[in-house]
Amino acid sequence: MSVDRATVLRIARLARVAITDEEAQRLESELSGILDWVAQLDELDTANVEPMTRVEAMTMKMRKDEVTDGFCADDIVKNAPEEDDHYFVVPKIVE
Repeated sequence: MSVDRATVLRIARLARVAITDEEAQRLESELSGILDWVAQLDELDTANVEPMTRVEAMTMKMRKDEVTDGFCADDIVKNAPEEDDHYFVVPKIVE
């Protein structure tokens, strides 16, 4: 796939990047090369390849899903200027 000068300038404008004519000429060949490489990847048969999230196959370490208060409620509330039955007491804002 070939990228022309107008496409390079449009991409640069959309990306809000100022480029010179020399840079635009260089980017034409670079972007064309990238798109040709992607086209080569499209030719690969990946029908028998399982999707993967990482290079090395491994199982995720799981923990029990237990609801806790973090065992630090007392430490948090002791810093409050005013507390009532493990709740922060704040001034009323809305009448």
